[in-house]
Order: sequence, then C-alpha cells, then structure tokens
Amino acid sequence: MHVHILGICGSFMGGIAAIAKSLGHTVTGSDKNVYPPMSTQLTDLGISLTEGYDTKQFEPLPDIVIVGNAMSRGNPAVEYVLNRNIPYTSGPQWLLENLLKDRWVLAIAGTHGKTTTSSMVAWILEATGLEPGFLIGGVPENFGVSARVGASPFFVIEADEYDSAFFDKRSKFVHYRPRTLVLNNLEFDHADIFPDLAAIQRQFHHLMRMVPGNGMAVYPAADENLMAMLEQGCWCEQQSLGNDWQYKLINNDGSAFDVIHQQQTVGTVKWTLIGLHNVNNAMMAIAAAHHAGVQIDDAISALASFKNVKRRMELKGKVANTAVYDDFAHHPTAIQTTLDGLRNNVGKERILAVLEPRSNTMKMGVHKDLLAHSWAAADEVFVYMPDTVDWSMDEVVQHSNNPVHVFNCTDELLKSLMRTQRQVSEPQHILVMSNGGFAGIHGKILTQLGHSNDG
Repeated sequence: MHVHILGICGSFMGGIAAIAKSLGHTVTGSDKNVYPPMSTQLTDLGISLTEGYDTKQFEPLPDIVIVGNAMSRGNPAVEYVLNRNIPYTSGPQWLLENLLKDRWVLAIAGTHGKTTTSSMVAWILEATGLEPGFLIGGVPENFGVSARVGASPFFVIEADEYDSAFFDKRSKFVHYRPRTLVLNNLEFDHADIFPDLAAIQRQFHHLMRMVPGNGMAVYPAADENLMAMLEQGCWCEQQSLGNDWQYKLINNDGSAFDVIHQQQTVGTVKWTLIGLHNVNNAMMAIAAAHHAGVQIDDAISALASFKNVKRRMELKGKVANTAVYDDFAHHPTAIQTTLDGLRNNVGKERILAVLEPRSNTMKMGVHKDLLAHSWAAADEVFVYMPDTVDWSMDEVVQHSNNPVHVFNCTDELLKSLMRTQRQVSEPQHILVMSNGGFAGIHGKILTQLGHSNDG
C-alpha cells in the first residue's frame, strides 16, 4: 500500500512514517519545512519527501493519506484530498488500525515527563529481552531512533493529549487503548485547544474508560487533578506512587534512590540522571514494566544503563569551567523541576538560565504568573521574547527574586549572556530551555566559549 503523510517531519508523524515503512508499505510525505535531522532519518529509510503542499505530490495517487494535526482547512494538499475523495485518516487512528489493536500497549500520559518515562519503559523492556516496539516524541539515546515496530506483543507509546487532526478533535491518546496506563501528572496546558483544566480532565477520562478490566493504571496519589479525574470512574487495577510504590532518596540530586514496593525496600537505582522529576518518572516506569511481567530488580538494573533522551538536560559541551545544557522545558513546572535538579547536583555553582517561552500556551501568557517562581534556583535568567509575543514580561521581572534580562533578539541575548559568563572564573552552568531550535543558540554559546561543537 502507498501511504502518503502530510506533516511528516514532526516527531510523531516521522515515527508513523518509520513504522509504516517497517510494515512493508511504500511511504512518501511532505511538510512545510523539510530539514535535518528528521529529513535525514526519513530519506535514509527510503522515504521520498516533498517540501511544501503543492498538489503535484499526489502523483502517483496514494492509497491513503495520513493527515498530521498541524494540517488545517485551506491547505492546498488538504483541499485536494477532500475534493477528490482520497481515503484519509489521522496518525493515531492509522496506528490503532494497523498496529496497536494487536499489541499490549503501555501508554504514558501526563502534562510532563511523557517522553522520558516512555523511553525508560522501552529501555527496561529492551534490557530484559522483551524487544518492544515504541513510538516516542523524542530520540532515546539508548535506541537512537524515535520509533520501531518491535518483535514482541509489547508496544510503548507516548500518549499525547493534543488533538488528532482537523477532522478529529479528540486527544491522540484515545486511539491507543492501553492495557498499562501511566498517568504522570495533570496540569492545565495546551491553552490553544483546551479552554480549561476540566476539558483536559474530560479527555483523560475518555482514555481511562478504555483501559480493560485486566489492565492497570499507575499514578501519583498526591496529584489532586488526577485524583479528581479518577473519581469519575476507573474499572481497572490501580496502583499509586505514594501508596503501592515509594522511594527514598540516597543523594539529594536524585542520582541514587531506594525503590520501595508494598512497604518493602526492593533495590537501589544508581544512574546518571538527576532531578526529583526523573525519580518520579523512574518509579512510574518500574511500575509499568512490572505490570508487563518484568521483575522489579531487573527493572532497577536496566535503569543503571539508561541514557536519557536528547534535549533532556543534554550536555551539549563543556569549555574550561562552563557547561552548556539543552532542555525541552517549556512549562513553569518543567522549568522549576529542571532547575531544581541541576541546583541539587551542582550545589552553589553558578547557574545561568536561558529561556524561550515558545509553546502556544506560553506565547499566550497563560502561565506568566508562575514564571518568576519557576526559575528561582537560577542565579540569573535570560529570556527571549520576540515581537510576535503579545504580552509583556515586565510584571514577571518585577516579581522575580533573581536578576532577569529580557531580549527580543537572540544575538543581543547572546552578547549579554557571554558578558555575564565572563564576570567570574568559578564553575558555571548555562541551561538553555526551549521546545524549539532557539536559533541554534547552543552552538553559538559554545563557539563564543571557544569551542566548536558538532553535536
């Protein structure tokens, strides 16, 4: 079958493309911007790419078109598909019908930590010989790819609450029908499609309704938003972090901790990751893998060799006394937990935080009242606010207890950052946080520091 994908270069749709190719289909696709690394990954798989949405891409005519959720009415390719009655579907629906309906699905949902926890679960299953399939919205460094079909009944998927397509406004995850469901946390986000928290909770409960009676949901007992959602009804086994599962920190930065199951200490995780958020992610991953049949001590051993995900506290380079990190944090909670983890790891060493509020929710200013508190663990903060953002950072700066510098030009931000970095000779840590490319600022910082980074 010839499968054509509109919006193929996103992490999710690129993963769909890789899976479709592995299943033996002819795969082509297009996107507004076709560039590495996704374009390279796809062409290496033998997938033909078109830049833009010219209707000539439908020659020869595909058997089915998978429409990414970034596509909207008025797009010439979308209008061509509709006008000529070409069969079409959403990515999540195609995945259900062609793969997930026959698998034991382990779905990882929540506002934060989905990518990292999904990667942990996939690695635990892999390290214990279960050869899972997976589709993750990032690149786990243990695997080097974001998606594969796998060779066992188990399939791990990052379960995103964003909508499925222009013609299906349900959350993606309602198509996944998990047997094992991880609910990491629940906060208000995606303000561009959800009017309030209750609307997100409703979608999460739609997902909850699909877990079979012999399935399991694991969640943090302290999350009031999740608990309120679960009170609407749950028909499967429930396990919680705080009751069934607990942990005890050995190192304050989260690099070592005891795992406690049913009030019994069952092992110790010692790994390279830091941050309380990653400890929580790990506990969720252990519980999910255990439901799939993995022994707890084997899961703990697997995490010792877990290498995290690209763009999650990823060390991009170190020059003399200064380390530069890249992190995907783009929500105040994620910003705070990431900075707190780094602070606990480096002690009193200087942290310079560089932030681009790039998500649709952040650009709308929905979480601006939480920002000043979120970066409290940094020594100084540098924020890029382009002219396209229609709210001011002035009030946030006034409520901040640490120095904040705001710029509408990345070059000016970089100059100020480097002037500040040069003021001291002690060890320093520059943490860049954005869910986009941020104009390649990581490489520019390293170049300014006197190091050319190829990574």
